[in-house]
This record gives sequence, structure tokens and C-alpha cells, in this order.
Amino acid sequence: MYLYYYLRIDFVYLSYYYFIYLLCSCNNFSWLFCLLFTFVVVFGKKSHRLVLLPSLVPSGKEVINNKTQQLARNQLTLSTMRKRHPKAASDSSSEPSSSTHQTDNNNDVLLDKKVVDVRRSGKTWFSVLILIIYSSWAVYNHQHGNLPRPLTAKQAGKRGFSEIQAMKHVAALTQFGPHPVSSDALVHALEYVLGEVEKVKETAHFDVDVNVDFFESKSGVNRLVGGLFKGKSLVYSDISHIVVRIMPKYESEAGENAILVSSHIDTVFSTGGAGDCSSCVAVMLELARSVSQSAHGFKNSVIFLFNTGEEEGLNGAHSFITQHPWSSTVRLAVDLEAMGAGGKSAIFQAGPSPWAIENFALAAKYPSGQIMGQDLFTSGVIKSATDFQVYKEVAGLSGLDFAFADNTAVYHTKNDKIELIKPGSLQHLGENMLAFLIRVGSSSDLPKDKTLQTSSSDAAIYFDILGKYMVVYRQNFATMMYVSVIMQSMLIWVMSCLMGGYPALVSVMLSCLSFILAWIFSVAFSVAVAFILPWISSSPVPYASYPLMTIGLFVSPAVLGSISGQHLAFSFLRKKPSNRNSNNMELSPRLRDNLAKLEAERWLFKAGFIQWFVLLVFGTYYKLGSTYLALVWLVPPAFSYGLLEATLTPIRFPKPLKLATLAISLAVPILVSAGGFIRLAGTLIGMLIRFDRNPGGTPEWLGNVVVAVVIATFVSLTMVYLLAYIHLSGSKRSIVTALCIITALSLALVASGFLPAFTEDTARAVNVVHVVDTSGEEQASFISLFSNTPGNLNVEAEQIKEGFRCGRDNKVDFVSFETKYSCVSKKDAEVGWDKSDVPVLRVVNEEKGRGDDERRIIAVSMETGGSSRWILGIDMEVVEDFTLQVGEEEGDEELMIGRGEKSSGQEGWHQIQFSGGKKAPTKFVLKLYEKKGDERKKKMQRPVLKLRTDFDRITPQVQRVLERLPTYCSQFGKSTSPFTLAFLASLPYTK
Repeated sequence: MYLYYYLRIDFVYLSYYYFIYLLCSCNNFSWLFCLLFTFVVVFGKKSHRLVLLPSLVPSGKEVINNKTQQLARNQLTLSTMRKRHPKAASDSSSEPSSSTHQTDNNNDVLLDKKVVDVRRSGKTWFSVLILIIYSSWAVYNHQHGNLPRPLTAKQAGKRGFSEIQAMKHVAALTQFGPHPVSSDALVHALEYVLGEVEKVKETAHFDVDVNVDFFESKSGVNRLVGGLFKGKSLVYSDISHIVVRIMPKYESEAGENAILVSSHIDTVFSTGGAGDCSSCVAVMLELARSVSQSAHGFKNSVIFLFNTGEEEGLNGAHSFITQHPWSSTVRLAVDLEAMGAGGKSAIFQAGPSPWAIENFALAAKYPSGQIMGQDLFTSGVIKSATDFQVYKEVAGLSGLDFAFADNTAVYHTKNDKIELIKPGSLQHLGENMLAFLIRVGSSSDLPKDKTLQTSSSDAAIYFDILGKYMVVYRQNFATMMYVSVIMQSMLIWVMSCLMGGYPALVSVMLSCLSFILAWIFSVAFSVAVAFILPWISSSPVPYASYPLMTIGLFVSPAVLGSISGQHLAFSFLRKKPSNRNSNNMELSPRLRDNLAKLEAERWLFKAGFIQWFVLLVFGTYYKLGSTYLALVWLVPPAFSYGLLEATLTPIRFPKPLKLATLAISLAVPILVSAGGFIRLAGTLIGMLIRFDRNPGGTPEWLGNVVVAVVIATFVSLTMVYLLAYIHLSGSKRSIVTALCIITALSLALVASGFLPAFTEDTARAVNVVHVVDTSGEEQASFISLFSNTPGNLNVEAEQIKEGFRCGRDNKVDFVSFETKYSCVSKKDAEVGWDKSDVPVLRVVNEEKGRGDDERRIIAVSMETGGSSRWILGIDMEVVEDFTLQVGEEEGDEELMIGRGEKSSGQEGWHQIQFSGGKKAPTKFVLKLYEKKGDERKKKMQRPVLKLRTDFDRITPQVQRVLERLPTYCSQFGKSTSPFTLAFLASLPYTK
């Protein structure tokens, strides 16, 4: 037995030593390992006093004789007497006991008193809970809300960055109003930017060359292999960009090695785009001015690309990469974006090469970035795309992708305005980018080749701490570290089960059951509220304008569910076979029950180790960048538990877990991950404004369920350690009651409508479109009102009072999406448009293949009625291939899309999405190559072609609707959304 305990202690020590050694040796800090080893050996071993209480033997196979039991009791009596009467104790130690039976009874009482008080103060638990909440919120505010002070031009100097100057550019650009591609406002915005870069050229340092190019692209087609535009052909024509190259005069190779900084000037039709992305353009203009004063010391050039066409399918970036002569000199790409307005601009995509993110971490003054965002973005959870995708896929470049992410609910709505950009937002991005450009511009190590060939083992893992420090390490080191922890954890758990025998194995299984039950109950309670909300509220997302309401609606039920699940597991653990009394020592029922509670509490705490261990294994196997979160939530709590509950605690009856154990366990996880978790939840809530990509196509409760599941998962994963302390707390009942009251009050607040779901600053995303449908046998025109925000439009339709009829029978196929629910009005819809605007699809030629090939080749003439923005759907279940050329007849002009492999998107349709400037062509010839007879699926009710053309024109009928639209509603635009006037046409399939 003695040897067993020494081996058990040494095993725990060696596990810690091995882990510490791996971490230290990887960073050449072996001296730190020696210091820690000495500290633990000198101070840790001395704290292990072997008090031979039989109840401590973990193995169920050892039986301690009565003599050992008596020795243990006498030892406890002697230690108690020494504390109370030192002299009497020393005298009595030399005399034999007069009554062994009486001493045994007294010792039983003492043993009972030693463990009987297992309840923890409820006030203490509440204090710890408040401290954790406050700490998490403080971390979030410091990490995402602590912005630098804006500088004036005088304070920044010639080579610094001034937000005050940059905000003047934002104000100027937003004054033009919405400026989508082909609009007059975009022409004015381009003229403004061109004038500003000409000023940069005039005031540049005399040893710096500044080249300005107003670039008008030719026609092109962009096919992306993944992401939002997969399965589409993105065609463009006559789009203009402003390209500025800054380089030192006397560095011969600087012009051949460039760093690209890119953003877009154009906006969607529904907003002036203060955040997306006038703020980015303003930062680039101020960066260009600053770099032009300091680039004489550079070894590389810097190219600033102010592109257009990004909102229509990343066309600006593609046209530059494929057509501009300077694109061949680009070695590194940086894209500036926004999915909100203001706040800290953080990195949410980096790579594939780690060179850029590693240098950014070294240079940035306020580094901000989380690889968790990159994992979500690349997995498709976040349905969006940026120019960075073109730079990676088409150009094979590595780099960084930044985005403003505050106020995500205003994205692409009227509320994307300059007033929402927090002071310091542009200063934060500008200073970070300026420091980065100075570092990489002066570097002789800039990658000279295409870096997409970088292996996954060299990918970077990155995250910032409090917005002050950025941690960056590579995947191969991460894998080595994760595997090391996994192997040690498995070794410890397996050895513990082998040594503890059947009781230990049962405890491990019940611990697994505890976090499974906690997650199931947590999700179930939150999802139940999610289902209730559409029934008691006028909007399925009643918390859109007040995100803090989710605390009462989803967080409280999630915590309540976790407590319920853990309570069940706690009850099972109390009743399980225990190894604490394997020696058949006689214990009072009260003492035995309290021992079971204490042991159950420890196993609930250790359940957190198991759940994060499982996530660590999963993340390591799939090489997820966010796997570091599992490591952070596993290692510090395990180390804290081993240090305070096992290593430094004398071997005796179990005691309640120390609060210091919880504090040390959660300090590092909260510091590293609390800000990211809160930001992710806030971003997800903001995205519910545009959740329904096919209006009415998803159940009203689905958005709530997604939010509920995410929040419940966060709660069950992160609160497992804290909730383990509640079961010995006298406040469990009061906590459960408080959570129920909070949830009930929140539901009552929603039902009362006291807090509106939407406000003027957080508007519901709607679209008002004058539709002229020529695809049927009879032409029809009507006003369509639909929303990407879940919920019906009955209240809005009643307020507008234009004869709208709402329901699911008003389906409209807009080619890029279909409205499953909308409101339709035919009042005065026959006027406000001209017949010359109507698109025309007609077959101009039909021929059969040569030889035995009986497949038809159909030539179709397409006239868009003057529209330079259209979407064409081609049925790839009937058509094997197609070509698209400009002109009225076959062979007239340039070929835009040639023959080749075409992918199909949803339901077998391939979409051609076209956007262009004022000089873009409006007449095309489409040649369709039919599939073989045994391959094609002839659907007589399904057209072979369907077309939508858009006009950025407000008809009188749409104007009336927009004037009467509630102030809490806003037009919403995206690349696939129709403008305010849309025409529909189709070409039926004929045998």
C-alpha cells in the first residue's frame, strides 16, 4: 500500500514534468523546466504526508486489518489532543489508553465532524459567479472595445496616420449616396478618389515614385471553385479601378516585388456604405499619403487597388489580377473589408503561407485577429465572400483579410452610416496597417513565388490576447503539442482506471454522462424557448435590436439545463460503488453520504477535462485552427486541480473543492477566449437580420434555434467547472429559482412588446421590387415586398396600405433565389416602365450534331433591354455545355464564355451573373449544346433558360411604398438581390 501511493504520486508528478518539459524544450527554455522540477520536488513532496487512513485506498482489493484501523484512529486522536492540549497530549502519549472502546466512539464522532460539513456558502458561489461574469465582460470590452485615440493631421505628422483626415474621406464618399456599379454616383466617387491620389502623388517624398493608373477593364469571367459563388459564372464588362503604386526611386527591384492593399469603392444599391467600404477606402487613402513619405527606405513597392465590382461578385479583384500588368509583381495581398460599421478591424483570414501573419504579429501596435473566424468563414457557416478569395484561388497569393465587425445588423442597409463608426476605429486599422507595411516594405524576405503550395503543416494558428498581444504558431508545432497532451491525458486516465478498478471506471463513465446530459438539457431548454418566441411575439427575432435580451431568453435556460443535467449525474455519482471504503471501515451513514457528495463533486469537475479532451482529439484529427481553445480549457484546469487538489493536499478524506482551484482554472481560459465567444454570439445575432436567403424558405423558428444551440453549447462547455461547485452549495435552489424568474420575465417582456424587435437604427431587411414578369403565357406586373429577416410582413403591409396581399402563394422566381413568402400588390403596376426595357429570349438557329451525334445545338439571342445587370439560369439537366458571346448574331464579336466544364448549382441550374458599366454590352448570343437523349431529363414545365434583368430605377409605385414603409425597415442589397425594377423572362424547352 505504501509503495502504491508513492508510485501514484510519482506518476502524477512525472506526467506534469513531461508536459512542462515538452513546452519548455520546444522554446529552448530547459532552464525553466529545471526550476519547476526543483520547486515541485522540494515543496510538493514535503506536502505529501502519508496519513494512513484506510478510506483513502483507491483500490478495492486491499483489506486493512483492525490493527491498522486502530492505529489510524489513535493517530487522529493524538493530533487532535496536541492541537487542544499540547502538554496533556505529550503525557498521554506515553500512557496506555484506559478505554479503547470509548476512544473508538469518540474518533467516529471526530471523523464524522471532519467531513460532515460539506455545504458551501451560497453567497460565496454567487460572488464567484459575479466575478466570472464581470471578468468575461471586461475581457470582451478591452479586447474589442478599447480603441486608440483619433489623431489629427498635426499630431500624426507626415509619416503617421490620422483618423481625422480619413473620416473626411468617409464623409465625402457617403455624400454621393448609394453608388453601385454603372451608377452616376459611382462615377463621382471614382473622380473623388482619383483626385485624392493625385494629391498624394504631388506631395510625395522626392525619393519616392508614385504611379497612378485609372484602369478600365475588359470583359472577363470569374469562376470560383468554392464559397458563396461556387457553381456560377461571374461575368463583367466595363468596370473601372484606380491603381496606385508607391516605390522608392533608387531600388531597382522594388517594382518587381509588390505588396497589394485592396478594397472596393462600390456599394450595394441600398446604402451609402460608410462602413462597407468607404471606411476602408478612406484608410487606404491616408495610408497612401503616409507611405508616400516613407517609402524611400523600402525594398519593395506597395500597390493600392481601389476597385469596383466587388459587390457584384468580386469582379474588381479578378479583373485586376487577370488583366492589369502590375498584377504579376504582387507577392502578398491584403484585403480590407467590413461586415458592419466601425469597431476594431480584425484579421479573420490569413495564409496560406504564415509569413504575413507572423510579420503582422511582430509589427502591429494593436494586433487583433482570431482564427476561429477563419474556421467559420472557410467552412461556409458565414455565407459571404471577399476579394481575398480571388487573390488566393486565382492569383495563388497569400496574405491577410481584415474586416470591421461592429454593428453587423446594419450591414448593407440604410443604417450603414458614418455616425455608427466609433471614434478610434480607423485609427486602429490605420496604425496597424502602417506598421505592417513599413515592416514588409522594408523586408528583403518577401516571398518571391506563389505560396499556395504551402503545406497544411505550415499553416498559422493565431489569436490575440486583449488586443495587445498576438500569439502565432504553426500547425506542425500545434499538432506536436496537442498530440503530446492527448497521449499524456490518455495515459493518466487509463492508469487511473486500472489502478482504481471498477469504481474508477464507473466514475469516469458517469462523468462522461454528466457533460452529455448537461449539453442535452442545456440545448433542450434553450431550443424550447426558441420555439416559443414566434408564438408570443410579432417577430421571430424579438431581440434583434436589444441583443442583451438573449441573456434571459437563451443563456438562463441554457444554464438551467446544464444544472439539471449535472444534477442527475450528481445523483448517480452519489449512488455508485465507492472505492473510498474498500477496507470495510465502519462509517456512519451521514459520513458515508457526505463522502459520496465530495467525491461526486470532484468527478463533475473532472468531467470538464473529458469533454475538452474529446474536442482536443477531434480538432487535432481535422487540424482545425480553433483547437487551441480546447487546449486552453483543458490544461490550466487540469494543472490547477493537480496542483491544489492532488499535489499539495495531504492524503485524507476528500474535502470540498477549493475556490482557488476554480480561480486558477478559469483565469487563462477567460483571458484567451471570453472576448471571442461574446463577439461570435453578437455577430450571429446581427446576422439574423439577413438570415433567410430565400425569403420564407426557412421556418420562422430556425434562426432562434441556431442562436439557442450556439449559446447553449458555449454555456455547457465553459461552465462545466463552475457548475461543479453548485451542488454542495446551499444556494442551488435559489439559483434555479432566479434563473426561472429571469427567463419568465424575459418571455413576458417579449410578449408585451415593450421592447420593439426592430428600431430605426437596427432595421428589418426588406426589398420592394417592381416586377414585370414575361415568363408566363400572359405578361404580369406587380409590386413585390419580401424580407430576408424571418417573420411575416402583415403589420408592414397594413401600414403601407397599397393593397398588398401576403402569403406563401405569392412565390416569385428571381433566378438567383425564390421567394417562398411575399406580399404582392398590383395597384398601378402596369405603368412606370417602358416596353423597351423588357428582355427578349428567342431561338435564332437550331442544328443537329454531325455524324451519329443527334444532339441539338441551339443558338439563342438575348437582349437585356438596356440593362447592364442581369442573372441567367441555364438548366444543366438538359444542357451539357454552352457558350456566350457579345453581339446580335453568332460570330459577331468577342467570346465571353467558351466551351468547357460547367458546374451546376442548386437544383441543377448554372447561373451567369453579369454586371457592367455604362458601356457594357446589352445584346448576346448563347449557344446551347443539348445532352444525349438518354441523359437529359425532359421537364416540360421547366424552362431551359430563365432570365432576370435589373434597373436601378424607382418607379412611382415603388416610391409610394418606400415612403410609407415603416422606419424600422430598410432596403437590403447583395449581389443576388434585384434592384427596385426587375424584369423576368424565360425560354421553354422544346423537343
